[in-house]
Order: sequence, then structure tokens, then C-alpha cells
Amino acid sequence: MEYNLSSSGVDPLVVSELLGGDDVEFLQQSLGYPQSNGTEELRRKIAAIYLAADPDNVLVTNGSSEANFVTMWSFLQRGAEIVVMLPNYMQIWGLGKTFQGKVKSFRLLELEGEWKPDISALRRAVGRKTKLIAVCNPNNPTGAVMHDDIIDEISDIAGKVGAWILSDEVYQGTELDGRTTPTFWGRYEKVMAINGLSKAYALPGLRIGWIVTTKDLASKLWMYHDYTTISPTALSDYLARKALEPETRAKIHTRTREIVQRNLPILRDWIDRNREIFSLVPPRAGAVAYVKYNLKINSTDFAKRLLTEKSTLIVPGDHFGMDGYIRIGYGTPKDYLTAGLTRIDELMGQLRQSRSN
Repeated sequence: MEYNLSSSGVDPLVVSELLGGDDVEFLQQSLGYPQSNGTEELRRKIAAIYLAADPDNVLVTNGSSEANFVTMWSFLQRGAEIVVMLPNYMQIWGLGKTFQGKVKSFRLLELEGEWKPDISALRRAVGRKTKLIAVCNPNNPTGAVMHDDIIDEISDIAGKVGAWILSDEVYQGTELDGRTTPTFWGRYEKVMAINGLSKAYALPGLRIGWIVTTKDLASKLWMYHDYTTISPTALSDYLARKALEPETRAKIHTRTREIVQRNLPILRDWIDRNREIFSLVPPRAGAVAYVKYNLKINSTDFAKRLLTEKSTLIVPGDHFGMDGYIRIGYGTPKDYLTAGLTRIDELMGQLRQSRSN
């Protein structure tokens, strides 16, 4: 594969960029087991991001994907009911099925040039058996952002039945307008705010994620975490502490926003040149665009042909349960993005040619 436009983050940092040159302390780090729920210092720096949180509200995991896993493992027994926002990062949906839960959904709808949650559908889906409502904000794959009014509505719906809210917030810090997406944390007493260093922080190789929740639940989930990966790595914990120093954190988010602000116009210009085929509700955050197309080809088939014939990878809308869409990552270096889009142009030309013959 020559061009990976399926990536959902931005061009990653290298260690020297994060540490700013020589770092004797880094070279002297012990490679033993660190504290399994994350060092006190790391959890304190994570807690500082969230109003009225302290280190005991935080569980550090190996990426936000492990945070999702231990949460679902602890919550779901056969037949337990969850309600999931769609489209979404589909791990929660898949884990719900794997753990033999009853998975319901409510959707984002394309309304007035934006993706907005169907709150009426959420109200219909949630009932007294609902244990968990899973949302993604900012959203993957659409880049939609829910602000305070919607967060309060969802919290109110959960509160009426005592359901927990799992809020995947890994794209917080990638907003194109620079306004940080509000967290669900602090809006309702039963919240698990999940985040990590893979997306907005451009540090996916560290595999550091976290859950911010009540102290009792953080302690419970810690036990599940001890039987999956045990702990984050010592070096990842150390580098995460560096990344979350307030000045460094601000610089990283500025870099991320500069990348998406620079690259989204490249993608939009490409869509405009192919407007007879593609359309886009502009993302408000993130490094992915959910592009609608009107070609007479299944999205998975389109993605497979693009990979096999043009050595370029995208994500088909089928992956999110929505054919007729493709997800394109635009957080790469701009020349790489342009070259990958050219490969899609080439395949579209072939499809047009075969359709006209």
C-alpha cells in the first residue's frame, strides 16, 4: 500500500519533537512495571484537564480502545441493553454484540448542512433496561461536534433511567475553529469520559488512553485492566507526562489544528472539482471527512478496488453501517494527501469509462 488515507489522526510527532532534544531523565527511566493504573503524576495531569477531578477519578489504559474494552467488559452481561450513537467508532457496537448485549442505536442526521443527533430517536431507544448510552464527541467519522445544549439533553435522557454515559472524546483538541469541544464530565454523575493521546496529541504509538469517571467505578475498572494489559509501559507513561504538561499540551493542539486547517481546504477543493460525484458536510473537528458519493458501486467494493488497483486505502461507509459514503483521512502531509486523492481520481476515471462502454 502506497497511500493510507484511512488513518484517523494527524502526522505523528517524533520523540525529539516531544522532548525538545536531549533528555537524560528519559534515558534513565526504569523499565520495570509502572503503577498499573498509571503513575500518580500522569493521573494528576490528566485530572487537571477535567473540572473537579483528581487522580483517583482516572484510570490510564493502553490506548482509548482498551478503555472502551474494559468498560464494556465490566458493564455487559448477556442481554444487557446499550444505546449507541451511529455512525461512530464501531468498537463499542462490536463489543456490545460480542458480549451478547442488546444493542440499540440512534443516528446522526444530515440537517441544515450539519450532522446532528436525532434526539427523538434517542428518547425512543432509551428505557428502564438501558445500562449505557455511548456517544462520540467530536464524532468519528463525520467530524460533528455536540455543544452544551445537546450534551445537557442527552444527560437528561440518561438521568431519567439511571443509565451511564460513555463519551468517546478522543478528537477533543482538533476543532477547526479552535474552540475546545465540551466534555460530558461534570454534566451528569454517571459519566465515563474516554480520551487518549492518539488523535489530537499526534502520539498514537504511545498507546496511552484514559477513563475519567467516579472514583468507585475507576477502582472497579482498574481490576479489569489488571487482567488485560496490566499497565501502560514505563516509557509511554513518562512521555505522556511530558505531553500533558500544560505548555506542551497547548503546543501540540496548536500543531494539530494547523494541520487540519491547512489540509481540509485541499480536500474540499478536490470535492468541488468532482462535485458531480462527491459531497461533504464539512467536519468541525477531527482529521477525517465523511464523504458522500453517487457512484453505482458498493462502498466496500470501491475501497477494495482502490486498494488493489491503486494501492490506496480508505474506509468504506459500510464499516459504519452506511453505504454510499467513504471516510478519508486528511491529517497526513499535504503532498501525500494530494497524491492519494489523485489515485481516487484515477479509479473514478476507470469507473466512468466502464460505465460508458
